[in-house]
Amino acid sequence: MPEELPIKKVEKDLVVWNAPSRPFQRRSKDFYTSLTAVAGLLSVVLFIIEGIMPVILVISAVFLFYVLSTIPPQNLEYKITDQGIKIGDGKTIWEMMGRYWFVTRGGSEILVVETARVPGRMELVIDQSKKEEIQKTLDKYLVNEQASATMYDKMASWATKALPKT
Repeated sequence: MPEELPIKKVEKDLVVWNAPSRPFQRRSKDFYTSLTAVAGLLSVVLFIIEGIMPVILVISAVFLFYVLSTIPPQNLEYKITDQGIKIGDGKTIWEMMGRYWFVTRGGSEILVVETARVPGRMELVIDQSKKEEIQKTLDKYLVNEQASATMYDKMASWATKALPKT
């Protein structure tokens, strides 16, 4: 008797949208002036306490922030399928995900999904017109529950409030 080959299930797209790969907001010269002043003061204090290495870290972080704030992100295709979430060529299956929730950051609506992989979260910029459809679809597979703010979330929120808005 011939050996039967396993039947491969065809993946079905449930929701598809295109959006930037990350939130993006152009900043003004005043913002960069304030950021540079704060980074400079922090660098002086860290240099006195620890030496040059923390100063290099602060300068690197400011440079990274500047680059991410001036270069617009590329658009990606996001798909929610019956097997998981696809971002470009990558795929995360439902078994690797936990709860999900929505946040607004940098003028963009973001879907946050907990994952079993490092760094522990997937953040997807969503098309505002698809939010309700995305939520209905995700409710079939995941729990809609916002996680409590981590120390990183609290620090980012404080920094956002402390620096100028534009």
